[in-house]
Amino acid sequence: MNARTSDAFRSAALRPMREDDLDAVHMIEARAYEFPWTIGIFRDCLRADYPSWVMYGDGGRIVGYFLMSIAAGEAHVLNICVAPELQGQGHGRRLLHALLKVARGRGVERVFLEVRPSNANAIALYHDEGFNEIGRRPRYYPAKDGREDALVMAMELLPAE
Repeated sequence: MNARTSDAFRSAALRPMREDDLDAVHMIEARAYEFPWTIGIFRDCLRADYPSWVMYGDGGRIVGYFLMSIAAGEAHVLNICVAPELQGQGHGRRLLHALLKVARGRGVERVFLEVRPSNANAIALYHDEGFNEIGRRPRYYPAKDGREDALVMAMELLPAE
């Protein structure tokens, strides 16, 4: 990616995900993950009214997204992703900040997530943003050679000041 392309996404904006975004979201998902969600999973999340947002750049091109579930004062990060060619530029952090803002606005006190132990960049981001490892789910994720554990991380949300 050249500097001009990267600059076009520095001013990326966020909005709630719509059903007509699902093809673009799924295309990113399929490029970013070896075992991507199906378009049906995304559709089910929207129909269940899970908070789901997209990040888009100039021209409306979707470059990232997040989905979470909320119940009983707790949020569970279901998916957070940035297009592979734009990773490492702060977009994931921006999506995480937006997710936490939406969660706070809905009265969430605790946020949970699972992450692959092999995803060092995501783990570093989550630690940097205040998440702590609280457990492990054995054989949680599909992997080339069977299954991979998940690290379970959590963060207490303090009221916005």
